[in-house]
Amino acid sequence: MDDIDEKIITILKENGRTSYTDIGEKTGLSEGAVRRRVSTLLKTGAIKKFTIQIGFEKGAKAILLLSLKPSVPTSKISEALIDIEGVEGIHEVTGEYDIAIFLHASNIKEINRCIEEVRGIDGVMSTNTMMVLREWDSKH
Repeated sequence: MDDIDEKIITILKENGRTSYTDIGEKTGLSEGAVRRRVSTLLKTGAIKKFTIQIGFEKGAKAILLLSLKPSVPTSKISEALIDIEGVEGIHEVTGEYDIAIFLHASNIKEINRCIEEVRGIDGVMSTNTMMVLREWDSKH
């Protein structure tokens, strides 16, 4: 991955719907060259998926902290968390907890469903849930 690939990723992170033509104008590449690079970035896993992030005014968000049984590898739990609907991010962390999960769902009931599903994973010893009350964008 070179500097141009990194610039393409930055542009797509800001707006995943940016056209290949617009990306080309910002990077000095043709539309076809951008298309090929994005295709390669997808194939290599540098870009995992394109997603829509719903505004905070729609739905509920929470941060779920997990303590795991020492006998279960953290990576095994992380892999099990990936497919749970509502999980937006998984971070293996140091300190009192082993994993921090970012949740986003349409309502509190769905957040609770997600938490219950996480608690049902073999190896999860305990959880601590923090509901997000307000979110600040780093661009403000």
